[in-house]
Amino acid sequence: MTRAKHNGRRKASALGKARAGRSAYVMNPEYLAEIERFRLMDDTFMSKCLENAPECIELILQIILGKKDLKVVKSQAEYPIKSLQGRGVRFDVFARDSKGKEYDIEIQRAKDGAEPKRARYNSALMDANALKSGEDFGKLRDTYVIFITENDVMGGGKDIYQIDRMIRELDCKAFGDGTHIIYVNGATRSKSDIGKLMHDFLCSNAAEMYFDLLKRRVSEFKDSEEGRHYMCEAMERIKAEGKRENMLATAKRMLKDGILALKDIARYTGLSLAQVKKLQPTVA
Repeated sequence: MTRAKHNGRRKASALGKARAGRSAYVMNPEYLAEIERFRLMDDTFMSKCLENAPECIELILQIILGKKDLKVVKSQAEYPIKSLQGRGVRFDVFARDSKGKEYDIEIQRAKDGAEPKRARYNSALMDANALKSGEDFGKLRDTYVIFITENDVMGGGKDIYQIDRMIRELDCKAFGDGTHIIYVNGATRSKSDIGKLMHDFLCSNAAEMYFDLLKRRVSEFKDSEEGRHYMCEAMERIKAEGKRENMLATAKRMLKDGILALKDIARYTGLSLAQVKKLQPTVA
C-alpha cells in the first residue's frame, strides 16, 4: 500500500467517526463560528489538521529547511514527552525524517511562548531519553526545534532565523553537536516559499492558500460537514480537559494551604474524594 493511500485511509477513519456520530452530537454554533476564523497559526486547529498528515508536515519541513528531498517517516501531533525528574512538555508536532533527524514544530502566537530557554528545554528533552545505558553518544540524532511565530520575535526583518552553536575562538566554526533551533517569522511578506507558507498559516480561507496540500487539508476541516463535526467534538474535548486541569490545579492549591478537609476540597472543586486523595502525595 502506498503512503498516500494509507494516509487517506487514516484521514477517512478520523472523519468517518465524525460522520458515524453526527446524529448523536449537535454542532455548537459558537464552535462553528470559531472554526470559520481558524488558521494554521492557531495551534488547536493546526494540531488537528496535521494529525495523520505526514505529507503536510513533510512539505512544511521541506520549505523551512530548503530541502526538497526531505522525507518524513514518522510524525505525531500533540506529542507528549516526559522528563524523568522535572517538567514534561507536549510538542505541537513531532517528526522524524528518513535520515533519522528529529523535529519539534511549535506554533506560537505570543512572544513569551517562544523564549530562547523554552527552545533550549525542548531541545534537551529530545535528547533526554535518546540513548540506552552504555550506548555511544555518537548515536544521538540531529534535532531541530522550530518555532513558527505570528510576529517577528527576533526583530530582524528576516524570513527565518537559524541558531546553531559556534566556537568563538575558531572564527565561529560550527560546534557540530547536531542541535538546531529555528525561528520562522510569521509576519514576513516576502515572495519566497517561506513567505508563501506563512501566508497560508495566517489564512482563514482555504481557497486563498498557495500550497495545494495545505489547502486541501484545511478545506477538509472547514468546508465539509464531517470535518466541522470532527473539529467541534475536538473542541468540546479540549474544553473538558481544560476544565479538569483547572479543577486539579485548584485542588492542589487547597491541599498546599492545608486549611480544608479533603471532603470539602472534593466538594468545592468537583473532584471525587478518591481523586483528591490521589493528589495529596504530589503536593509538597
